[in-house]
Order: sequence, then C-alpha cells, then structure tokens
Amino acid sequence: MAAIPRFGTYPEMFQRLLGEGYDYNVFAADEGELPDSPTACDAYLLTGGAAGVYETDPWIGAAMDFLRAARGRAALVGVCLGHQLMAQAFGGEVIKSPKGWSLGEHDYRVLTRAPWMDSAETIRLPASHQDQVVSLPPGAEVWAASDFTPFAGLVWPGERAISMQPHPEFEPAYALDLIEHRREGVYTAEDADRAVASYAGPDDRARVGGWIKAFLEGAA
Repeated sequence: MAAIPRFGTYPEMFQRLLGEGYDYNVFAADEGELPDSPTACDAYLLTGGAAGVYETDPWIGAAMDFLRAARGRAALVGVCLGHQLMAQAFGGEVIKSPKGWSLGEHDYRVLTRAPWMDSAETIRLPASHQDQVVSLPPGAEVWAASDFTPFAGLVWPGERAISMQPHPEFEPAYALDLIEHRREGVYTAEDADRAVASYAGPDDRARVGGWIKAFLEGAA
C-alpha cells in the first residue's frame, strides 16, 4: 500500500499506540501465517484488513479455527477486521452493511464499565468500514455502540477477549491520507468531504490505547 513507507503497517501502528514493554511478534494470517500453538503467545491482537469474514478464502477459516482454539487460553483483542473475525468465529454474524461506509471520526457510547476502562461515557475514534457485526455472539456483551454501528465494541466477560470496530491505531494523518487515496472510485466526494471534516477536533485514540494496555496487563 502506498501509505506504508510513511505510516508503517497496521502492526507498526499498534506498536506505536501501545508502546514498549511487549515482545511483539507479527503473523500475516492472510498469507497463511499462524502461531504453532494457541498458547505460543500470551495475547493476540488482530488488526484490520481488506477481506470480509464471510468470504471463502482458506486463510479466513483457518484464522477463525485458531481463534476458537485460543479462546480462553490467551488474551484476545480484535480491531475492525479482527473484531469481525472474533464475532463470526464465536457465533455472531457479519455482513456487508446496507448502510454503506462508516468513515471519519465517530462518537461511540460506552455501555459497559470494565476494570480496564476509565470513567468516559463516550469515546471518539476513527472508523473505516462497510462490514458490520449484526448479531451478538453468545456470551458476549456490547461495551461500545453508536446508532450507525450498534455492535461497535464487544467483550466476553471472564474469557480475556475484547474487540472493537473503530481504529484507535489510526493517526489522523494516516486516516486523511487513506480517505484522499480512495476519494475517487471508492467513496463519494460528499462522504469523503464529511469524513475529512470530522478530523478537525480531538479524539480518544490515546485513551483507548491505554484501555487496551490495561486490558492486556490485567489479562496476563
């Protein structure tokens, strides 16, 4: 992707968001790379990507099999595609939403208070997705929601597993570059303009990055 030389890969963005103190290993699941064992790492963070979890590429089924094997045995954090993979693997449903694209910074209501959170009642984060979770997996609870994305954040109490649809790792400059790159042929000009304007104010990337760190530290 053209933005990688400037902004890095998704794993590198997460490493900047979460900082030092972790032994990072990167597995390209979409290229068939998976750990040898579900317990090879203490935690797994599943990033975004271009695929739909309802597609038939072999790596998608393999990744969901791995998640089912790792469930309850390692801490799991899913973001965007990772959120959708976890939901589908654990019994929910993901579709390409008839609502269309969710772009730009969005406000999400915090519905469930967990030990790894602070007292925020809303969070503002970047979003970039067409696919959505549309049914709640058994055992999961919704911790973040918006009118556009009712299942924006999920938590599996007692199972060391959380996920979210928005992108706390997206730095504004990267998100804006992505919007401009897709302005013609993917988004309408009106949607792109609206998304660009949404980045005029502050967001909660650092706050939610802290939540992920607190979750990982509490799940260790």
